[in-house]
Amino acid sequence: MSVEKNNNETKDNKGMATPDSHWNIMGHIPLWFGISLLLMLPGIVAMIISTVQIGTPLRMGLDFTGGSLVQLRFPKPVTLEQMKEVMHSQKLEGQVQTSQGNVLMIRTKPLDPKTTDKFMSATQAKLGNFTKERLETVGPTVGAELVRNALYAVLIAFIGIIGYVAFRYQFDFALCAIAATAHDLIIMLGIFAILGLSPLHVEIDSLFITALLTVAGFSTHDTIVIFDRFRENLRYAKKGDTFSQIANISVNQTFHRSINTSVTVILSLLPLVLFGGGSIFYFTLAMLIGVISGTYSSIFNASPLLVVWRDWGKKKQETAKA
Repeated sequence: MSVEKNNNETKDNKGMATPDSHWNIMGHIPLWFGISLLLMLPGIVAMIISTVQIGTPLRMGLDFTGGSLVQLRFPKPVTLEQMKEVMHSQKLEGQVQTSQGNVLMIRTKPLDPKTTDKFMSATQAKLGNFTKERLETVGPTVGAELVRNALYAVLIAFIGIIGYVAFRYQFDFALCAIAATAHDLIIMLGIFAILGLSPLHVEIDSLFITALLTVAGFSTHDTIVIFDRFRENLRYAKKGDTFSQIANISVNQTFHRSINTSVTVILSLLPLVLFGGGSIFYFTLAMLIGVISGTYSSIFNASPLLVVWRDWGKKKQETAKA
């Protein structure tokens, strides 16, 4: 299977760019949808397994479950095993992460002042002097409220996207835009579900919700650029031009712009993923995954889905008339 390309481009008498031969994106719709399904399926399975094993599709972090976060800086390297031994001696369960500069981040159940003091004393006795840089405790009630607020934020974002795109274009444009955005969010959620089930036990926090909403905006923006060209080309369509042909031309006209924009964002995120440190690593990783997925869905999902929708509607009308 090959996707044909030719850089020759002409303009019709009304100004619409009509490449003589170009990337035949609309001619391989099952392939693009199949790739998306393969990308989403492992994550969906992971979310189901996670729900069965731990009760939630993703492993919730301190912000949502409640608990304490302690960040300690040591003058010399301290291993995770050494810190876990200290926690075990104090009958504390939780996770330990390393960060730059001999910093350890400990997440555990909510600690009262007395337990905190005992833990700090035991740590100093076994691991030496340290600097306590951070101590945060979130109660279970606050955590549950954050979960609700996060769900509300995502829901409001989706309603806003549907409303805006439907107002600017048409309702089926809005549905396809939101489907493409949902594709990106499912991939992000799925990858973090897999990471949560892995030995890393990656948890999501409020920064992850920020990444979700940012990616939703990025993906929708990228899709709207294509749809805007789509709408313009529909105005200048010649008699005999099919909806699929116009969609194909529109995607090709905006292809390089979409890729260039995404590459710029990716090049900005990569240094943060590689050198940003443990505190923002998973936030920037989520952003990177979302931007890559958003670029793919804007080009290979949104417009093809609109073409499938319109073709289905046309066939339905023809059947009704017959």
